[in-house]
Amino acid sequence: MPQGRSPLLELQGITKAFGGVEALCGIDFALSAGEIHGLVGENGAGKSTLMKIIAGVHPEFSGRFMLDGNDTRFRSTRDARAAGIAMVHQELSVAPELSVAENVFLGNQPTNRFGLLQWRRMSREAGELLGRFGIAVDPASRLGDLPIGLQQLIEIARVLFSGARIIILDEPTSALSPPEVERLFSTLRRLRDEGTSIIFISHFIEDILRVSDTVTVFRNGRKVAEAAAVATSKTALIEAMIGRGNEALEETYTDDIMLPPPSDHPVVLETSQLSLARALQDVSFAVRAGEVLGIYGFMGCGQLELARILFGKLKPDQGALKIAGKQTAFGSTADARRAGIAFVPESRRAMLFHQEPVYKNVSITILDRISSLFLRPSREREIAWRQVEQLQIRPAAVELDLGMLSGGNQQKVALAKWLSYPPRLFVLCEPTRGMDVGAKNDVIHIIRDLRQRGLAIIVLSTEPETVLSLADRIIVLKRGVVAREFSNEAISKDRLLEAA
Repeated sequence: MPQGRSPLLELQGITKAFGGVEALCGIDFALSAGEIHGLVGENGAGKSTLMKIIAGVHPEFSGRFMLDGNDTRFRSTRDARAAGIAMVHQELSVAPELSVAENVFLGNQPTNRFGLLQWRRMSREAGELLGRFGIAVDPASRLGDLPIGLQQLIEIARVLFSGARIIILDEPTSALSPPEVERLFSTLRRLRDEGTSIIFISHFIEDILRVSDTVTVFRNGRKVAEAAAVATSKTALIEAMIGRGNEALEETYTDDIMLPPPSDHPVVLETSQLSLARALQDVSFAVRAGEVLGIYGFMGCGQLELARILFGKLKPDQGALKIAGKQTAFGSTADARRAGIAFVPESRRAMLFHQEPVYKNVSITILDRISSLFLRPSREREIAWRQVEQLQIRPAAVELDLGMLSGGNQQKVALAKWLSYPPRLFVLCEPTRGMDVGAKNDVIHIIRDLRQRGLAIIVLSTEPETVLSLADRIIVLKRGVVAREFSNEAISKDRLLEAA
């Protein structure tokens, strides 16, 4: 907090747990009027949880919450908004089916004395507001037809000009182009100078240092450092984030890991200058049989779009794909499957049937092979049992509904459904996210075993530990561009974060 200023918002000893797991422990935090306060920390460090307490999303917590020097406790987001606090969440909360103007005034549409919407006024004022932010778009256009980056700008603009005195921005630049980032920073500085207080969360440490007055570092649910932005550096913040000198049992990968020499195995997949709208630009790489290629980057770096291109879910604007040396283009996910590509998305819910038994989830990719006119449940169960035993899925009950399994065992089922296929290339998005240590280790061992069997594997993750524990080579994506490749050299977590 800038010297000489009393805090507008002050939190003391904030602690929050979910299901017995402590997400925040004894957090002290202060924000003064006319300050931009940057927050950094790895995924799961507690940043977003604390912000959701401030914004009224999590009303239950222990500790002291003071606003304007008075003890405060919000029961809902409505209470927080009434107190002048607004938040742009990491996940877009726009309504894509509605118009731009309707989204700008979402929840606060102007009406006349008869309760009818004032469409002309809403459209005019939305255009004026967006114009202040440098956005030239038809207020009557459908928001879902606009690029993701523009949707994000419109949501940010709605909050920035809402009149809130405290604005929380969670990863606001993840889908923005450099000119849009500059436009956002200029607006934030102007609002700060007008007395608005801003909390800015980002994985992009350069952005934090450029726009913030103060920077706070979170690690494992605790506040571990705070400094004036001008008095710290990217290196110092990374060291605080990953916890040099932390307890020996904590797996932080601060030591160097030696990546192996390049493989001479056959190339399974090769990309050349893949580009997609604002998400990817000239991305080229190759992955070989018996190799794990790690693709690391922060949220919004283009990983998810790249994975969907590789599995035929998205078509690139330009660039080429080769499978085993033969140029190809996927018109659908069925084309990708026929080419031997398996895909496990970042969300297990997107690809598994939680109300169906384990055996039906395992057999879904090969039903056309094991049945003609009629399904053969006995054959499905037999195949599922083989995978349950091989991958040590617990409980070992193929009749059990998938939703009864833990997250780690659900991820094993997500892998098992492809192993009966079998593929020549696995594309795995966030394969260990949201798992406990034991489940992560199980999945890591399974992936290493698949590599030993000769499969080519691409692991895309925002978790540096996952990439470091699995990859033979590592590509770092930064805002849709290949920023760095690590191969046949020593690599550590801090070097990975530095490159991203």
